[in-house]
Amino acid sequence: MLRAPLSVLAALSALALAGCGFTPLYGAPGVSSTLSAVQVNTPEGRVGQLIREHLDDALARNSEPAKYRMDLQLSEQRFPRGVRVDNVATRYEYVLTAVYTLVSTSTGAPAKTGRVRVEVTYDSADQPYASVAAQQDAQDRAASEAARRIQLELAVWLSNPPKAPKTKAG
Repeated sequence: MLRAPLSVLAALSALALAGCGFTPLYGAPGVSSTLSAVQVNTPEGRVGQLIREHLDDALARNSEPAKYRMDLQLSEQRFPRGVRVDNVATRYEYVLTAVYTLVSTSTGAPAKTGRVRVEVTYDSADQPYASVAAQQDAQDRAASEAARRIQLELAVWLSNPPKAPKTKAG
Protein backbone atom coordinates (compact mmCIF):
# COMPACT_ATOMS: atom_id res chain seq x y z
CA MET A 1 0.00 0.00 0.00
CA LEU A 2 2.87 2.34 0.82
CA ARG A 3 5.14 1.06 -1.99
CA ALA A 4 3.63 3.10 -4.80
CA PRO A 5 4.05 6.52 -3.09
CA LEU A 6 7.63 5.64 -2.04
CA SER A 7 8.62 4.63 -5.55
CA VAL A 8 7.06 7.80 -6.98
CA LEU A 9 8.91 9.88 -4.36
CA ALA A 10 12.20 8.14 -5.21
CA ALA A 11 11.70 8.77 -8.93
CA LEU A 12 10.91 12.44 -8.35
CA SER A 13 13.98 12.80 -6.12
CA ALA A 14 16.18 11.27 -8.81
CA LEU A 15 14.80 13.69 -11.40
CA ALA A 16 15.37 16.67 -9.10
CA LEU A 17 18.98 15.66 -8.43
CA ALA A 18 19.65 15.08 -12.12
CA GLY A 19 18.82 18.70 -12.88
CA CYS A 20 20.87 20.29 -10.10
CA GLY A 21 24.12 20.45 -12.09
CA PHE A 22 26.18 18.41 -9.61
CA THR A 23 29.21 16.81 -11.21
CA PRO A 24 31.51 14.57 -9.17
CA LEU A 25 35.14 15.75 -9.16
CA TYR A 26 36.34 12.63 -10.95
CA GLY A 27 33.33 12.81 -13.28
CA ALA A 28 34.91 15.72 -15.15
CA PRO A 29 36.29 14.48 -18.47
CA GLY A 30 40.02 13.85 -18.42
CA VAL A 31 40.67 14.28 -14.68
CA SER A 32 41.43 10.63 -13.88
CA SER A 33 43.33 9.96 -17.10
CA THR A 34 45.44 13.10 -16.70
CA LEU A 35 46.17 12.35 -13.05
CA SER A 36 47.46 8.91 -14.02
CA ALA A 37 49.80 10.51 -16.58
CA VAL A 38 51.82 12.48 -13.99
CA GLN A 39 55.42 11.37 -13.45
CA VAL A 40 56.61 12.20 -9.93
CA ASN A 41 60.24 13.20 -9.27
CA THR A 42 61.21 13.41 -5.61
CA PRO A 43 64.44 14.07 -3.75
CA GLU A 44 66.45 11.10 -2.53
CA GLY A 45 65.88 9.80 0.95
CA ARG A 46 63.30 7.93 2.98
CA VAL A 47 60.58 10.60 2.93
CA GLY A 48 61.09 11.23 -0.79
CA GLN A 49 60.58 7.54 -1.47
CA LEU A 50 57.50 7.41 0.78
CA ILE A 51 55.76 10.38 -0.81
CA ARG A 52 56.55 9.12 -4.33
CA GLU A 53 54.97 5.75 -3.50
CA HIS A 54 51.90 7.42 -2.00
CA LEU A 55 51.57 9.79 -4.98
CA ASP A 56 51.95 6.98 -7.51
CA ASP A 57 49.13 5.14 -5.70
CA ALA A 58 46.95 8.25 -5.31
CA LEU A 59 47.37 9.33 -8.92
CA ALA A 60 47.00 5.75 -10.22
CA ARG A 61 50.20 6.10 -12.26
CA ASN A 62 50.14 3.95 -15.37
CA SER A 63 52.65 3.06 -18.06
CA GLU A 64 51.42 5.62 -20.61
CA PRO A 65 53.78 8.45 -21.54
CA ALA A 66 53.60 11.22 -18.96
CA LYS A 67 51.73 14.42 -19.87
CA TYR A 68 53.15 16.19 -16.82
CA ARG A 69 56.22 15.91 -14.65
CA MET A 70 55.91 16.82 -10.98
CA ASP A 71 59.08 18.07 -9.33
CA LEU A 72 58.89 17.94 -5.53
CA GLN A 73 60.99 19.70 -2.95
CA LEU A 74 60.59 18.48 0.63
CA SER A 75 61.51 19.97 3.96
CA GLU A 76 61.17 18.32 7.35
CA GLN A 77 61.12 19.77 10.85
CA ARG A 78 60.73 18.19 14.26
CA PHE A 79 59.67 20.08 17.38
CA PRO A 80 59.59 18.73 20.97
CA ARG A 81 56.08 19.26 22.39
CA GLY A 82 55.79 17.19 25.55
CA VAL A 83 58.71 17.75 27.91
CA ARG A 84 59.17 15.95 31.23
CA VAL A 85 60.52 17.53 34.41
CA ASP A 86 64.03 16.28 33.53
CA ASN A 87 63.80 18.20 30.20
CA VAL A 88 63.42 15.07 28.02
CA ALA A 89 60.85 15.28 25.23
CA THR A 90 58.13 12.62 25.32
CA ARG A 91 56.12 13.90 22.37
CA TYR A 92 57.20 15.45 19.08
CA GLU A 93 55.52 17.34 16.26
CA TYR A 94 56.77 16.38 12.82
CA VAL A 95 56.18 18.90 10.01
CA LEU A 96 56.53 17.94 6.35
CA THR A 97 56.34 20.68 3.71
CA ALA A 98 56.11 19.69 0.05
CA VAL A 99 56.51 22.30 -2.68
CA TYR A 100 55.64 20.99 -6.12
CA THR A 101 55.85 22.23 -9.67
CA LEU A 102 53.81 20.54 -12.37
CA VAL A 103 55.60 20.87 -15.71
CA SER A 104 54.06 20.06 -19.09
CA THR A 105 56.24 17.48 -20.81
CA SER A 106 55.20 18.72 -24.26
CA THR A 107 56.14 22.37 -23.74
CA GLY A 108 58.49 22.23 -20.75
CA ALA A 109 56.58 25.15 -19.21
CA PRO A 110 55.37 25.11 -15.60
CA ALA A 111 51.63 24.45 -15.56
CA LYS A 112 50.92 24.64 -11.82
CA THR A 113 52.77 25.14 -8.58
CA GLY A 114 51.62 24.39 -5.08
CA ARG A 115 52.63 23.88 -1.49
CA VAL A 116 51.23 21.58 1.17
CA ARG A 117 52.19 21.46 4.83
CA VAL A 118 51.35 18.51 7.05
CA GLU A 119 51.80 18.31 10.82
CA VAL A 120 51.61 15.05 12.75
CA THR A 121 52.60 14.18 16.30
CA TYR A 122 54.11 11.08 17.80
CA ASP A 123 55.23 9.78 21.18
CA SER A 124 58.88 9.25 21.91
CA ALA A 125 59.53 6.16 23.99
CA ASP A 126 62.49 5.54 26.29
CA GLN A 127 63.48 2.51 24.19
CA PRO A 128 65.58 3.57 21.17
CA TYR A 129 63.94 1.17 18.70
CA ALA A 130 60.43 2.20 19.71
CA SER A 131 61.36 5.87 19.35
CA VAL A 132 62.79 5.33 15.85
CA ALA A 133 59.73 3.29 14.82
CA ALA A 134 57.40 6.04 16.05
CA GLN A 135 59.32 8.69 14.10
CA GLN A 136 59.25 6.58 10.93
CA ASP A 137 55.52 6.01 11.36
CA ALA A 138 55.03 9.79 11.64
CA GLN A 139 57.01 10.29 8.42
CA ASP A 140 54.84 7.74 6.62
CA ARG A 141 51.59 9.30 7.88
CA ALA A 142 52.76 12.77 6.87
CA ALA A 143 53.83 11.58 3.41
CA SER A 144 50.48 9.87 2.91
CA GLU A 145 48.54 12.99 3.91
CA ALA A 146 50.72 15.25 1.75
CA ALA A 147 50.13 12.96 -1.24
CA ARG A 148 46.37 13.03 -0.61
CA ARG A 149 46.34 16.84 -0.47
CA ILE A 150 48.42 17.15 -3.64
CA GLN A 151 46.11 14.72 -5.42
CA LEU A 152 43.07 16.78 -4.42
CA GLU A 153 44.69 20.05 -5.51
CA LEU A 154 45.59 18.57 -8.89
CA ALA A 155 42.13 17.05 -9.38
CA VAL A 156 40.44 20.40 -8.66
CA TRP A 157 42.86 22.18 -10.99
CA LEU A 158 42.28 19.64 -13.77
CA SER A 159 38.50 19.79 -13.39
CA ASN A 160 38.62 23.58 -13.97
CA PRO A 161 41.28 23.95 -16.66
CA PRO A 162 42.72 27.45 -17.03
CA LYS A 163 41.19 29.43 -19.86
CA ALA A 164 43.46 30.40 -22.72
CA PRO A 165 43.93 34.16 -22.96
CA LYS A 166 41.74 35.79 -25.58
CA THR A 167 43.50 37.42 -28.49
CA LYS A 168 42.32 40.68 -29.96
CA ALA A 169 41.12 40.42 -33.51
CA GLY A 170 42.53 43.32 -35.45
